[in-house]
Amino acid sequence: QVQLQESGPGLVKPSQTLSLSCTVSGGSITINSFYWNWIRQPPGKGLEWMGAITYSGSTVYSPSLKSRTSISRDTSKNQFTLQLTSVTPEDTAVYYCARSDPARVPEYDYWGQGTQVTVSS
Repeated sequence: QVQLQESGPGLVKPSQTLSLSCTVSGGSITINSFYWNWIRQPPGKGLEWMGAITYSGSTVYSPSLKSRTSISRDTSKNQFTLQLTSVTPEDTAVYYCARSDPARVPEYDYWGQGTQVTVSS
């Protein structure tokens, strides 16, 4: 059973960098074909895909967030990390990490429980 757990600060000040980690257990993040994603849900809005790091370490980002987003990984910890720079209150959301395989239906099979991040001074 694959489990994902987000961790990081719940409160970030405007203009700072938001940094979250997702620790994966029950399966390696280097297993062929899987993508490891960051997805967020602002209050009262739908899910927004932010980007992903693949099993090979390549990254893909949402065009709307690409300039502010960086996703990296630490294979020794089986962990991947999101950094979002220059945050504003509009970045307040529940942030999720999730596993996906674009060749499968449904594409997403495992999710973290989500972590609330509030951007406020």
